[in-house]
Amino acid sequence: MSPEGKKLFNIIILGVSFMFIFTAFQSCGNIAQTVITNLNNTDFHGSGYTSMSIIYGVLSASNLISPSLVAVVGPQFSMVVSGVFYSLYIAVFIQPATWAFYTASVLIGIAAAVLWTAQGNCLTENSDENTIGRNSGIFWALLQFSLIFGNLYIYLAWQGKTHISESDRRTVFIALTVISLVGTVLFFLIRKQEDTKAPGDDDSTDEILGESSSARNTMMRAVAAFKKSITLSFTKEMLLLSVTTAYTGLVLTFFSGVYGTCIGAVNRFGSEEKSLIGLSGIFIGVGEILGGGIFGLLSKKSRSGRNPVVMLGILVHFIAFYLIFFNMPNDAPIAPMEGTDQVAYMIPSKEVAMLCSFLLGLGDSCFNTQLLSILGFLYSEDSAPAFAIFKFVQSICAAVAYFYSNYFLLQWQLLIMVLVGFFGTITFFTVEWGAAAALAARGSDYSSI
Repeated sequence: MSPEGKKLFNIIILGVSFMFIFTAFQSCGNIAQTVITNLNNTDFHGSGYTSMSIIYGVLSASNLISPSLVAVVGPQFSMVVSGVFYSLYIAVFIQPATWAFYTASVLIGIAAAVLWTAQGNCLTENSDENTIGRNSGIFWALLQFSLIFGNLYIYLAWQGKTHISESDRRTVFIALTVISLVGTVLFFLIRKQEDTKAPGDDDSTDEILGESSSARNTMMRAVAAFKKSITLSFTKEMLLLSVTTAYTGLVLTFFSGVYGTCIGAVNRFGSEEKSLIGLSGIFIGVGEILGGGIFGLLSKKSRSGRNPVVMLGILVHFIAFYLIFFNMPNDAPIAPMEGTDQVAYMIPSKEVAMLCSFLLGLGDSCFNTQLLSILGFLYSEDSAPAFAIFKFVQSICAAVAYFYSNYFLLQWQLLIMVLVGFFGTITFFTVEWGAAAALAARGSDYSSI
């Protein structure tokens, strides 16, 4: 297999592995609060929102050390170990206990930081400035198939059910645990890249990610990775991109946890309210896959860079937020187990709810594919620290959003996303214009990014 073929193979395996793991984890996130609501009349007293807040809070803090861990053990082994912890978290729901639930939330927060830092490193190692856009799109599209499969099962299995039985819960989470383990094993198929660094390349990559059996050199690489993360955090480009990244964290919380809970709480949807959670996840996945596929495969044909894609993303999201505001009861995110009988500005429509799910996924793919692409382009030699900062900002904002989702009515959650999304779009434009100017100065074609 040619070097380019091997790199493309690695990107596909990376995407498929993440697809299996997040088929399990995202499906778990979509139904966690609904399942837990049905458990809270037993000895279990956990909260899905609180768990997710813990996960993303720990994830954000762990991103300070994840580049060092990836530098020491390597991206492949980092992803394998992280995948195991994802599987353990999902397995907790088979026989839930409050202490195990929250302990697993802490552990998966650490694992997620390492997993995503290693993913960014692997994506960048197998790309160059001409292929980073394509590879980001391929990875994102494959990853988002995860929203289709798990949610399709939930939709079919829970159709017509208003209460989730113990047998239903165990069956779903045993299946999701196995699926997560399959994705973890697939990481072993990723092939290591040979050293192809061109003469004159900066030594920082070797300093951070080079391999050495020496304990002293290992410690030096870990310290260097940590220092590089701190340095990059305060660069102009990273500070500007952090606003955009913060928006993706808020949206991640909304579509992966809050919106499904809202749908499941609307009593006017009748006996379909629980199965509609799965159907919503499917439509989110369709939007994500469509966006990732289009913006990845057509990136080479675009001569106007990343800004039009991000502009499309924010417009699509604003339309979705407007429709959700009109369609969903204001108390839906914090409704009790009995649900809510309130009505917003229109009679709740299943069709509008599913359209909004699709728009949420499509807009999210616009932002994330372009963020992955611009990070891989700007920080090709410092990929692990750069992607760690990306996940640090995204996850801390997701943690904050999960926390306030316990208390804020729907209208305030939507308003926060509108404001942050508006400013995040402007800051992304600023960085992209700078990247275009840098390419022009080097005599490269802007469409190559």
